[in-house]
Amino acid sequence: MTNDGVINGSSGGYEDERTFAALPPARGRGFAQTWWGRAWLKALEDTALESEQLKKGRRQARDGAVGAVSVRPGRITAVVRDRDGTAYRSDVLLQELTGDEWHRFLDMAVDRAGHIAALLDREMPPHLVEDAADAGVELLPGIGDLEPECTCEAWDLCPHTAALCYQVARLLDQDPFVLLLLRGRGERRLLDALQVRSAARAEPSSAAPKGVPEGVPEGVRADEAFAAAGILPPLPAVPRLPAEPGLPPSLDTDTAPPQGIDGDALEFLAADAAVRAHRMLAEALGAAGGQPLGELPGDPVLTAGQDAVRLAATARSALPAEVAARLTAGSGRERSGLELAVRAWRFGGAAGLAVLADDPVPDEILARAEAQLAQDRDEGGRPRLRAAGAGRWTVPGAQAQLRVGADGRWWPFTRSSRGPWTPAGPPAPDPASALAGLLPEA
Repeated sequence: MTNDGVINGSSGGYEDERTFAALPPARGRGFAQTWWGRAWLKALEDTALESEQLKKGRRQARDGAVGAVSVRPGRITAVVRDRDGTAYRSDVLLQELTGDEWHRFLDMAVDRAGHIAALLDREMPPHLVEDAADAGVELLPGIGDLEPECTCEAWDLCPHTAALCYQVARLLDQDPFVLLLLRGRGERRLLDALQVRSAARAEPSSAAPKGVPEGVPEGVRADEAFAAAGILPPLPAVPRLPAEPGLPPSLDTDTAPPQGIDGDALEFLAADAAVRAHRMLAEALGAAGGQPLGELPGDPVLTAGQDAVRLAATARSALPAEVAARLTAGSGRERSGLELAVRAWRFGGAAGLAVLADDPVPDEILARAEAQLAQDRDEGGRPRLRAAGAGRWTVPGAQAQLRVGADGRWWPFTRSSRGPWTPAGPPAPDPASALAGLLPEA
């Protein structure tokens, strides 16, 4: 047994079978951390007809019920024990690649030095799988590719074969060559074949191309490259905008999250990310005909307190109690203060928050606001206003107030009795328009 808990069998100098020692229980962690391990689980979960069998199998794998796992071309095998100690031999079959498919895979891999380097580092880059698929070679299992067999005599996936598949996902995290062995080639045999092909490709050509001096790399004439421009394939069509943001996956599982991880908060952040991505795509595609608008201005950089307000204001549903408490604390406000800030954000985003907080307004903006008020007063176009501080004017007896922001826009506020001043609507370009929403008769 090697240090990594693997017993390697060999035949003819190549591994035809590898046996992995039983892994310890996997409580409090996911079964797959790498993308190829998760792809394996997706194939399993997409194939299963009954989710209940998956749940039972996942629980058995977590409890350490899967014994040593044997991996050989086209088959994985292990003994899986029920809680009462009954043992079952479980197998999962996967179609081996044909000789022609292996030739295409190896030719594709040696064409790209990065793929060979990744395989030597015991990694499987996503582009390797994509490039293999382009060459007509499917490395990862698809829907229906995993065929279960078990001595419990279940006709389809059972908890024992499901537990084995979950355990294999952990093995794939450690070593992606497990998947390649399942497809028919062990690690040494595969790397030797890659080395032979790489050496053959590296041999210098016996003669330089006609008309090209020796040692000068062959290229493409400029006129030929220009002429080829008209036959390039068109760009793909602009994607259609979904009707609404997608829903994030539910994190409500039968396994408690690790200590310090708040599942409700993660779901909430995922939903917020979906909403923002949908908005950004809508802006990028434009309002008419899905035509791109070019480079978009980025969102303003928010402080932690501002972002807490934004999250609370843009939530698509009622906030869970613990999430609401965390946002309140993160905003640096009491609950009532957060409610006011949320209202300000919904009317004007970060600019609305700044007006609510009485952030300083440049002197030139204040001077321009005074000039607008004087002009309206001379024209008799508004009720009498009384100054209530820098950039603030109230309507006596009406519990209404106007504030001017740093961008020169006018923001309406109102209050009841002696309560706090509350944002009452979106900003307006002039004081008369802002007052019209507060005092319809004005």
